[in-house]
Amino acid sequence: MTKNDPLQIQDFLPYLLNRAAETTSLDFQKTYKDRYGMLRTEWRVLFHLGRYGGLTAKQICSMADLHKTKVSRAVSALERQRFLVRTEVPTDRRNELLSLTKQGQAAFDHLQQEATRYNENLLTTFTAEEQEILRRCLKKMARIP
Repeated sequence: MTKNDPLQIQDFLPYLLNRAAETTSLDFQKTYKDRYGMLRTEWRVLFHLGRYGGLTAKQICSMADLHKTKVSRAVSALERQRFLVRTEVPTDRRNELLSLTKQGQAAFDHLQQEATRYNENLLTTFTAEEQEILRRCLKKMARIP
């Protein structure tokens, strides 16, 4: 492609990134949806609680870059499935500390293993050097240190 050629959609980086993210996300979604009936946001909330321990919904919103309405719905769904519990924060009754139950922790442990396996499988098509470049470029674009 030269500077004077019209841009093709398949060469537009936001399009490529979105397609790659959506394709891989939908592929991995089968794992948590089929086994646990979770939606994408529920998986992300479960992941953050499993990885970082007790958090408030506001902290999850910030860490996962999710809207508070989506997190609220995910928390309610995970609570119905008995994957998490809410505990009132004594110093601020407007907030609740969310934490995984034993059942939620077991689901997290299983899904973390599956995610690791899925991630490793995705990377098999790249050399070690390409993997490092890919990670570095994606983190740079996402502004992740």
